[in-house]
Amino acid sequence: MSKKHIEECIRENLEEYFKDLHGTEPHGMYDMMTRVMERPLLEVVMRHADGNQSRAAEWLGMNRNTLRKKLLENRLL
Repeated sequence: MSKKHIEECIRENLEEYFKDLHGTEPHGMYDMMTRVMERPLLEVVMRHADGNQSRAAEWLGMNRNTLRKKLLENRLL
């Protein structure tokens, strides 16, 4: 799956989100998007890294301690 394809999926889902709001203004979208995207991202990366936090952290471009904190916050540990 290419970067462009992922971006298009996000774009389409955001358009659907706005449609579902029926004109109601959204609030806190950035935080909402971060929350809803972070958990599946961490789950998939950890699975492909065979649970290796150091490898997953490298793939994600973050410090292993930061990854561990995010895994705990998302109740993935």
